[in-house]
Amino acid sequence: MRRVRPGAATSRGGLTSVATQDGCEEPRDLPRLWHVTLSVSGARAPLNEVRRGLEQLAHDHPFLLTSRYAGDHAEVRYWEEARDLHDAAAVALRLWGEHRQSARLPPWEIVGLEVIDRETYHQRLAEGYGAPPATPVGVHPF
Repeated sequence: MRRVRPGAATSRGGLTSVATQDGCEEPRDLPRLWHVTLSVSGARAPLNEVRRGLEQLAHDHPFLLTSRYAGDHAEVRYWEEARDLHDAAAVALRLWGEHRQSARLPPWEIVGLEVIDRETYHQRLAEGYGAPPATPVGVHPF
């Protein structure tokens, strides 16, 4: 990293950082990884249509890790890159609605959302809490 004089601004592709008296300070608004679990449910739909829709969603949203589904509910887990939790949650809350037509997803509503940072996700795994890592990756029935 290039050192600059205190108080001088440097540009990083649209981001600006200001050096502190002690040296350079990293920008605080760099994107981070967030683990998202989105739960949806609604009226029963044919399993083959739910599966096909989730497979299309996975194709349209390349960071999708895994989806689990039944005839009346589904869970989608993926990593989202965002500046903060608010941004990651906003993207997650739009995911189902924005892809409903293109992926021909059931007209279900979002009934649950969990967004945690990468460190919390790995800490939970290390302590034996939370859902196991998303393996196998893909679309699977409950």
